[in-house]
Amino acid sequence: MTTYDRTGVGYAEVRRGDPRIAAQVERGLGDARSVLNVGAGTGSYEPACREVTAVEPSELMISQRPPGSAPVVKASAERLPFEDDGFDAAMAMITVHHWWDLEAGLAEMTRVARERVVILTFDPAPLSDFWLVDYFPRAFDIHAEFMPAIDELTGMLGARVSVEVVPLPRRCTDGFFIALWDRPELHLDPEVRRGSTVWHVMDSEQRESDLAALRADLESGRWDERHGHLRETPELDVGLRLLVAELG
Repeated sequence: MTTYDRTGVGYAEVRRGDPRIAAQVERGLGDARSVLNVGAGTGSYEPACREVTAVEPSELMISQRPPGSAPVVKASAERLPFEDDGFDAAMAMITVHHWWDLEAGLAEMTRVARERVVILTFDPAPLSDFWLVDYFPRAFDIHAEFMPAIDELTGMLGARVSVEVVPLPRRCTDGFFIALWDRPELHLDPEVRRGSTVWHVMDSEQRESDLAALRADLESGRWDERHGHLRETPELDVGLRLLVAELG
């Protein structure tokens, strides 16, 4: 049983791909026609106009993939059941921190991709002095512990790798923890919290205490006094990064 078989109930309702992020992923894929989506989950960022094959180890996540989505194979990143150079590109969207063997998973992606590997991940550094950490200090530690360092990823890919900042847009439709930077009240919704690993890792007593502090500041207007300008900020860099490794 995978982590998402335990925590992924209702995932597809919260984690809906944002078209503005998807557009940057599409650019990263370049002219690739055949694409393998590794750790595909419910398929949030699978490009519609390419030949996509999805790989996902969780039965629960597979069951939430919408009708008409790309064909999916139940397998793990570390053991991809495909021949060498079988796809133009391989992609992995906010998933590498869940792999049990990162180096093996990246090696498999470079093995099956002819042209490029595209990875969407996080650099926790921009979070260190952000308002989310004021209320949820453990969240920064969790992201720092779970997310592979960008330098580590680029080193393992062993190719020409570009690293792009992916600004998170206001009212992002993908409801992961950091994406709610402009809508703090959504963190109070337990259904929304289902969609982010950080809430499942955080100690329950600490989580409830931190949520109570945020709730109090929202009710008193203190949060908006300090951070209300964020509600109208078009986009923000809070650590999302796109890595594109050119293999040719």
